[in-house]
Amino acid sequence: MLQYLTVPVTPFEQNCSIVWCDATHEAAIIDPGGDIERLLAQVQRLGLKLTQLWLTHAHIDHAGGTGALAERLHLPIIGPHPGDQFWIDGLPMQSQRFGFPPAQHFTPTRWLSDGDTVTVGQETVQVRHCPGHTPGHVVFHAPQIERAFVGDVLFAGSIGRTDFPQGNHEQLIDSITQRLWPMGDATVFIPGHGPESTFGRERRSNPYVGGT
Repeated sequence: MLQYLTVPVTPFEQNCSIVWCDATHEAAIIDPGGDIERLLAQVQRLGLKLTQLWLTHAHIDHAGGTGALAERLHLPIIGPHPGDQFWIDGLPMQSQRFGFPPAQHFTPTRWLSDGDTVTVGQETVQVRHCPGHTPGHVVFHAPQIERAFVGDVLFAGSIGRTDFPQGNHEQLIDSITQRLWPMGDATVFIPGHGPESTFGRERRSNPYVGGT
C-alpha cells in the first residue's frame, strides 16, 4: 500500500509529503521546498530508502531544496510539466526575493505530461497536468488510497493564486472542475498549504468553486 507523511517546510509552511511503498520501503518526496535535514530525518526515522523527488510546480517554497537534495543524494527529479521551466530557471532569484536560503536551478530528469504515471516501489501514481497557478503545474493522484497531492491548485476553502507570471484564473478553474472533480468526491487531497479536505466538501462549500 502507498503511505504518506506530510511535513510542513520553509517559512511558508509548505506541505511537503514523503510517500512510500510499504512493501519495499522505497520513498519519494513531493515538493522538497527546503528544510532538507528535517525531511531526511523523517525518512530515516521511518526506515525508508529515498529514491526520487517529485515536483508539482517550481515556486520557491515547493522546489527550493530540490536541486541541492538531488545533487547530494544523486536522486532523479521527476516533474513538473515543461511549462514551469522559466520558474526553475528563476529559482536563485526567487530565493533572494523571498528571503529563502540560496536555491539552485536544475534540469528535471524527467518532465511530466497529462496522463503520465510515476512509480515508487510497487505503487503507481497517476499524473494530471493542472495549469492555472503556474503553466506547468501537475497533480499526483493515488486512486488506490483515494488521495491526491494537488500542490497549489486547490486548498480547503480556497484556490491557488493566479496573479503570478503566466498564471491564468480560467485555466485554474478548468483544471479543478475538469481534472480534479472526476477523481471523486471521496478523494482526500493534500494541498500545498493548510489542512487536508475532500473534493466533495470543496464542491459543496468552497467559495470559489462550490457548486461546479
